[in-house]
Amino acid sequence: MAQRWQVGDVEITCVTEVAFDVPASVLVRDFDGDALTDELSVLQPDYLTDSMLLRIAIQTFAIRSGEHRLLVDTCFGNDHQLPYFGDLRTDHLTSLADAGFDRSTIDSVVCTHLHMDHVGWNTMLVDGAWVPTFPNAQYLFGSIEYDHWRKREQFDAGLVECIDPILEAGLHRWVETDHVITPEVRLVPTPGHTPGHVSVRIDSGGEAALITGDMIHHPVQIVRHEWASVPDFDPVEAVATRATNYPGLADGRVLVLGTHFNEPTGGHIIRRGDRWTWAAQR
Repeated sequence: MAQRWQVGDVEITCVTEVAFDVPASVLVRDFDGDALTDELSVLQPDYLTDSMLLRIAIQTFAIRSGEHRLLVDTCFGNDHQLPYFGDLRTDHLTSLADAGFDRSTIDSVVCTHLHMDHVGWNTMLVDGAWVPTFPNAQYLFGSIEYDHWRKREQFDAGLVECIDPILEAGLHRWVETDHVITPEVRLVPTPGHTPGHVSVRIDSGGEAALITGDMIHHPVQIVRHEWASVPDFDPVEAVATRATNYPGLADGRVLVLGTHFNEPTGGHIIRRGDRWTWAAQR
């Protein structure tokens, strides 16, 4: 079942493609379960198992802003050869349609960054060729992010399968990390996980929300913001980005929607002395 939030006049829907548990060492550097005694009541059982596995979700956020229909991140997708998952097959497009977001009705697609679990459904395999999944959408790609991946000696297959067909079809638009999508929805730069990483900010009717992307992978990085993620391109910058952003998000002012947070996916960052804690919105 999809999760939904109303932020002023903007409706946000979260549709999960897959959810699973992973060893903490796979995702979070310096994870120490013994250091979390005071925070276990916040993290368990929704986000952390008794055996200290992290509960993770791969999901898309669908936004209605006025007449505009926007997708933020498109998950793994089908038919890609993925590490750990192999040839994954899900009904994600059907789930999106059931939630009111048929692929033909999407106006814009935003990728917070170009890792495979955020771009997979940009395209779909049709008669042996990768074609744009959302044929009427404009795909908003960050130029900093794209340049980073294209300059790698061995660039990710995701570019070939999930990005290049969009460029060839002319459905892309290069944007900066502070791009305004609608009067209520804009990008904000949150680098560190990747050089051009962005989060998505919604401001409407005096209310606000932030879709994190991978600025935060897991709620444990709220109670321990200094624990970087294993796949971070620049762990020091990633930690600094969280430290810089948390004060402005804290104390219930902004609804935080964690892109990889298991359900309940939304909640608030709360000050706790010189640290932070997480208050899930149920």
